[in-house]
Amino acid sequence: MSGISPQSEGGTSSNAAECFQNYTAPEVFVQGLAGMVNQQDVETVIRSQKYMLQRFEKTNEMLVNCNALSAARYQNALQDFKKHTAMLTEMRKDVDNIFRRIRCIKAKISQQYPQAYEGNNESRNKLATIAATVQRREKSKEDDDDEEEEDDSAFRKSSTSSSEVLTKSKSVSISSPTSSTPPRSESVDIPKASRKF
Repeated sequence: MSGISPQSEGGTSSNAAECFQNYTAPEVFVQGLAGMVNQQDVETVIRSQKYMLQRFEKTNEMLVNCNALSAARYQNALQDFKKHTAMLTEMRKDVDNIFRRIRCIKAKISQQYPQAYEGNNESRNKLATIAATVQRREKSKEDDDDEEEEDDSAFRKSSTSSSEVLTKSKSVSISSPTSSTPPRSESVDIPKASRKF
């Protein structure tokens, strides 16, 4: 720097100013930034962006195809659904019509043949009473079985508790050395519950 005179420095600055005289300030700024950025990095960014663009285009094509296929399937399913709902409503109307006709036929039969119709009702009532009695019998059998199970469990508990009391009393009378008389053998009667089979 010491070898360069002020006149030569002024000459180089004037040359630089003359070079940029034809450009505007933003163009000069952009050219300065372009000189700072590495061109290889810019090329790799552009390549990766192109690759991502191709991938996105393929994905968009796949989504368009999927949407078209879904729309076609939806139209088919919608038509089938409409047909099925129409069929169900028609079947309901037919069933209502059938039940109405059956009621009319029953009314006509009851008017034309009242004795036979009443006999038929009586037989139905008899069958209903028989079914009710059978159900009551089955329920009473189940209740009896439950009561027997409860009696068995109560008998087992009482027998185990009485045997425990008996063994405790024997062990106490045998283990007590204070009494001078020899221990007597006592027999205890355990009541047995009578069971009905």
